[in-house]
Amino acid sequence: MDLKKEALGKNPHNMEVNISESKAAMGMAAASKGLELINRTLEEKGGASIILATGASQFEMMAELVKADMDWSKVTVFHLDEYIGIPVTHPASFRKYLKERFVDRVSPAAFHAIDGETDPPWECCRLGGIIKKHRIDVAFVGIGENAHLAFNDPPADFETEEPYIVVDLDLVCRKQQLGEGWFPSLEAVPEKAISMSVHQIMKAKTIICTVPDQRKAKAVKNTLEGEVRAEVPASILTTHKAAWMFLDQQSASLLGG
Repeated sequence: MDLKKEALGKNPHNMEVNISESKAAMGMAAASKGLELINRTLEEKGGASIILATGASQFEMMAELVKADMDWSKVTVFHLDEYIGIPVTHPASFRKYLKERFVDRVSPAAFHAIDGETDPPWECCRLGGIIKKHRIDVAFVGIGENAHLAFNDPPADFETEEPYIVVDLDLVCRKQQLGEGWFPSLEAVPEKAISMSVHQIMKAKTIICTVPDQRKAKAVKNTLEGEVRAEVPASILTTHKAAWMFLDQQSASLLGG
């Protein structure tokens, strides 16, 4: 239900905005659109490549994805980012997150995980070589409280064409990870990560961006209603030719005001 669509008027950029009454409804709407796009690709090409985001913002959407009657054996999966230096057994590991919530449930054709325990520049090079051989059909992403895209914190690098890069995590980002309960203290949150670059994300044919919660409301407003700039990394999504943003009432609460 696009509860604020008329109030917002025509989005001045390209992104379509869908606002649901609850996080559960938001997750269903985002997953439904993503599945539609994947199915269309499978019909046209016989296979598909997707990007999956992680974190609390993706819980509802991913829970709906894995319920789908989909031939995931024809779908190759990449993921967006991983902390440097934490093992796959760590509660905050994004490899662990995707393995438990998606990969082990649907058995995709391939899952190209980011290994944050190996040499970071080498890992960026390894994964970059793989993803360059794939056209990403659907990218499922979220945005952070600081409007980061993947772990590209502000000011994000919009210029690099390297698919994966080593990034520094800013204080707002690290506090978000603590606040979501992934770490016992701020000191335990890593200061560096491997992230898919903004340029690589924007190369995806279609993008599904799922953003719930009041704590993301300012980032959503800045993304949709401000200028496209590196200080608001997610703002670049509004320039994509086939992108959808799915919000709940809380994350959309500052729009149009």
